[in-house]
Amino acid sequence: MDNQSASVLDEKSVRSRELGDRLETVSTGATRRGFLERVGLAAVGTAVGATVPFSSGQPLNGLISPAHAQDAKAEKPAAEAAANGPQKLNMPGKDSGLVVLGDKPLVAETPEHLLDDDTTPTSKLFIRNNGTPPEMPADLDGWKLVIDGEVNAPLEITLGEMKKKAKPVTHRMMLECGGNGRSFYSPPAKGNQWTNGGAGCPEWTGIPLSELLKAVGVKDSAVYTAHYGADTHLSGDASKVTLSRGVPIAKAMDEHTLLTWAMNGEPLPAIHGGPLRLVAPGWAASASHKWLTKITIRDKEHDGPGMTGTSYRTPIKPMIPGGKADLANFKVLESMPVRSIISNPMNGAKLAAGTREIPLRGAAWAGDLAVSKVDVSVDYGVSWSQMTLAKPTNKFDWTRWTGSVKLPSDGYYELWVRATDSNGAMQPHVAPNWNPSGYGGNPFHRIAVLVG
Repeated sequence: MDNQSASVLDEKSVRSRELGDRLETVSTGATRRGFLERVGLAAVGTAVGATVPFSSGQPLNGLISPAHAQDAKAEKPAAEAAANGPQKLNMPGKDSGLVVLGDKPLVAETPEHLLDDDTTPTSKLFIRNNGTPPEMPADLDGWKLVIDGEVNAPLEITLGEMKKKAKPVTHRMMLECGGNGRSFYSPPAKGNQWTNGGAGCPEWTGIPLSELLKAVGVKDSAVYTAHYGADTHLSGDASKVTLSRGVPIAKAMDEHTLLTWAMNGEPLPAIHGGPLRLVAPGWAASASHKWLTKITIRDKEHDGPGMTGTSYRTPIKPMIPGGKADLANFKVLESMPVRSIISNPMNGAKLAAGTREIPLRGAAWAGDLAVSKVDVSVDYGVSWSQMTLAKPTNKFDWTRWTGSVKLPSDGYYELWVRATDSNGAMQPHVAPNWNPSGYGGNPFHRIAVLVG
């Protein structure tokens, strides 16, 4: 089945065409906080002149299905989004299906159906900037990196020298924005309203950061790294640091934490941090610093921009949704939570009458952990079908999965997918552990399909 599943809605039925329009709106992501948010199940049944299978199993109250949501507070924004549609990215070398979430700085996510490749093409990888990107030098190999701080022998090295210093490695590894899933929180959390599209899994080429850390001699007093890049603050003030995150020394020394200069076999594009980027896979992508110029080894947890307050930090003890944050109750966001997506069929697919089995494809990932299981439900979670998992190419690769589900009749269906990590943690029904910046929102991915 291809992503553009054929429309077989009855063209003689105005009401059916109206529902088809709503489903198309869903497939383009126009209703950012969920599909068919303004259409109750009764309305769906009326529109298609048919039943809604498994409607008796529809969750209520705190587990409201996206097809049954009637949140009055979201009515106006959802209506405006449906009228205006999502803003699509227009950038050379990038897929036109990416959805712009912000333009100052540039932020764009990838709809789930575009994440259907085993290796995420550069054209389909999400974009998250924090400041104004630097201009690329004519001599990329002349780009310099400084390593200083709690080391025995501070180092300044060019990219060209780095390429010669050790044998490059190539790994397919996850990159995921810390705010991925933010739009699923209620009340809304501040920041770009990501759905599941702030993620991708390209191939990265470079050398382990540990090679250079061993060369400079990290002192016993070393606790954390501090990363700095060449982008400038949005205010234009050159004295302000745009973002400076870091990781514990153990993560920095992991063999998969790479200093990278190539993506998918090509020089690392400027929009993705070229000519030199750190990749700390499995953790919030803000720790994978773009346009990297300096790494300082510190004797305490780093406290640069993006490391304090509620920035890239989550509550230790659950807080009241929408409540005031007690900063003493927050810790640094590290490994990202388990998440899964359905990448085929696409959200809003319309399938031929009589279709009784739907082949499925998707992906799942779990930060530092592995994915142990992926299940799909067509009856609002009453029953689940286990999918088949492909073997990852290396640690931090996502897990591609395939399978199929059977349907009892024509009608409107919601397909739910959930993944379980190697520690037994399973995706929840709703975004868990509300926090002001909306980190960790990993509920089931749900798509709508209409059969016949």
